[in-house]
Amino acid sequence: MSFPGTMIVQAGFDPAEDHIGPFYFEPKGSPAFGGYGFTLKAQHCNAMGSVHGGVLMTFADFALCMAATDHYETETCVTVSFSCEFLRGAELGQVISCQPRINRKTGSLVFVSGECMVEGEPCFSFSSVVKRLSLERLG
Repeated sequence: MSFPGTMIVQAGFDPAEDHIGPFYFEPKGSPAFGGYGFTLKAQHCNAMGSVHGGVLMTFADFALCMAATDHYETETCVTVSFSCEFLRGAELGQVISCQPRINRKTGSLVFVSGECMVEGEPCFSFSSVVKRLSLERLG
C-alpha cells in the first residue's frame, strides 16, 4: 500500500499545522486508527536537505494532541510541556509516521509519548503533557 493509503487530512482546523504539513491521520473506523504520517517534501527540509527539527516537533505535537483528545471529538487541548530527542535524519520523499502512546489521562492532563519512524527506524522520540479543555473554549 502506498502512502497515504486510507489516511486523511483535517485542513482548516489548525492554521499552523496546515501551513507546515500537510499531516495525515487514520480516521476512526480504520483498521490502522491511531496512525499519523506525512511525506517529507522540500518545504520540510533544512539547509542540509534533511528533515527540519521544528517540523518533527510540530508533527509530533499534531499527532499527540489528536491522540490525547480522541481526534478532538469531545475536547481540545494545549501543550503544557514537550521534550524530545533527535535520533537520525530523514530525506526528501521518505514517509515519517507516528503512533503516540497515552501513558496516563487524568481529569485535567494527558501524558503522551512516542517515536516518529522513518523506514522502520525511530528518527525522533518525544514525551509531552497536554491540558484538557472543553470544546466550548474554541468558541
